Amino acid sequence: MPYIKLNTNVEIADTPAVLRQLSQIAAKETSKPESYVMIEITHNSSMLFAGKDSPLAFLECKSIGLTEKQAKSLSAAISQLLNTELNISPDRIYIEFSNAPAAFWGYNGSTFG
Repeated sequence: MPYIKLNTNVEIADTPAVLRQLSQIAAKETSKPESYVMIEITHNSSMLFAGKDSPLAFLECKSIGLTEKQAKSLSAAISQLLNTELNISPDRIYIEFSNAPAAFWGYNGSTFG
């Protein structure tokens, strides 16, 4: 049920590798099975941050039962990955975290609640 959507103005050469790494981070930091993790990447987007188009990223991270502690650890791990793999400075990354109620997360024809 963890979902991460990455939107960046950087062109990603090896998208499958970044998808896998984000999936592993989401599973580890939320303590959820990776079989429930979904990752989406949009890259090479036209984007500005602080009036500049230097490398940047905006992410949405949603999960059932997401805690403040998990959000902090996800922020650190995701920022480190994007800095290492895409050369995006952590101060050019915004991440929106959402804790979704289980009853409002659909899966397999029903919900988790």
